[in-house]
Amino acid sequence: MLQTNTENRQTIGSYWEASVPEPKPDRQLIGNAQFDVAIIGGGIAGLSAALKLAQSGVSVCVLEAEHVGYGASGRNGGFCCLGGTKLDYHQLIRKFGLEEARKFVAYQVAGVNLVAQRLDSWGVDASRHSRGEIALAHRPKDFTRLKSEAAFLKENFGIKPTLLSKEELDAEGYGGPEFHGGMLVPYGFALNPMAYVQALGEQVRLAGGKIFGKTPVSSLERDGDRWQAETQHGVVRARKIMLAGNGYAREDVPKWLHGRTMPVMSSILVTRPLSDGELSAQGWTTETMASDTRTLLHYFRLMPDRRFLFGTRGGLFENPAALAAMQKRARSDFDTMFPAWSGIEADYTWYGHVCLARTLTPFVGEVPGMEGVYAAMGWHGSGVAMASLSGEKIAGMITGTVRQQDLPVALQRPFRKFPLPFLRKLYLQGAYWWYGLKDL
Repeated sequence: MLQTNTENRQTIGSYWEASVPEPKPDRQLIGNAQFDVAIIGGGIAGLSAALKLAQSGVSVCVLEAEHVGYGASGRNGGFCCLGGTKLDYHQLIRKFGLEEARKFVAYQVAGVNLVAQRLDSWGVDASRHSRGEIALAHRPKDFTRLKSEAAFLKENFGIKPTLLSKEELDAEGYGGPEFHGGMLVPYGFALNPMAYVQALGEQVRLAGGKIFGKTPVSSLERDGDRWQAETQHGVVRARKIMLAGNGYAREDVPKWLHGRTMPVMSSILVTRPLSDGELSAQGWTTETMASDTRTLLHYFRLMPDRRFLFGTRGGLFENPAALAAMQKRARSDFDTMFPAWSGIEADYTWYGHVCLARTLTPFVGEVPGMEGVYAAMGWHGSGVAMASLSGEKIAGMITGTVRQQDLPVALQRPFRKFPLPFLRKLYLQGAYWWYGLKDL
């Protein structure tokens, strides 16, 4: 029997799934349909574009392989913060120049503000907390670097971080044997990403946009003056297409994507609620979202319900043995960094894809050689804010109110292919070994 809704809903065992009501299912596409715009991917970027288009009177559909929030948009650590690139501020200046680097950082700030405005205007309870994000030096020498970085950010970008010594960290509730100082950047906040992406999906529906669940796109071909997106039980014909699958995109839809991104793993655990005594024993009582200064970073935060979220980077493969090893490493790191909680059980563990590009920057614009096909992808692990704003920008390009050249140059450059794409994971394995040595 053909599936007409999201029965047999796929779940990943995340805390975010358990923390929100199960959403009304979007029916599967069966038969042929025609829209002005078809968007492949029902995450933050795709839904942001769909909302803007629907509000502009454009007929738009979202083709989602599972359900809203199934991919990275509903699996991430819930850090709405600056980022979206693996280039640091110095590298951005060297690559694009100071003015363009400033535009890119301003774009990131605008993305953070957009998410906050949406949550406020929609009245969404997304468990917001944390004023800014702190980087914690995992070695004493890294605090020296953070001091220099703070001065650099103030001089070149007008960002005024707050530096905290080891003693100040302990006094303010950032307790841990591996934290030797910190730099608090006053932008961003933490949230429940599933609550946000589900609210975004509901706004699309209310605005008249159509979302099809359980509708993966198997091919994308030109057909006269339209693009034809083929799905399991139907076909959508549209004048414009947006690619918004990020780390969950099929590399052959379209073929241009092949070899241009690299999905890697991020693993998250969430503990049971911690008592006041357990928090005091560790010395961690702050709700500020945090990460350490490792290249293979850890990211973590105490949530409003007193659960602790801890995430890691570094996985490559999705077979059971590799996933079990990744989660074992994550737990070992957690126990080392927060020894007072080494016996605390994790109520939830899950993983997701982080989308890396060879350019180490996102791409937001029209796909070369494919007139009418646009992409917004490659958030490098920090997509809540960046994807929100970039989806709106793609909608503007489609309606003619935004020009691609109006965006920061860092976002305009299409993804380049990795050399010998079939060896991508071997490259990354070598990089992980090197990063691990550097992080010691």
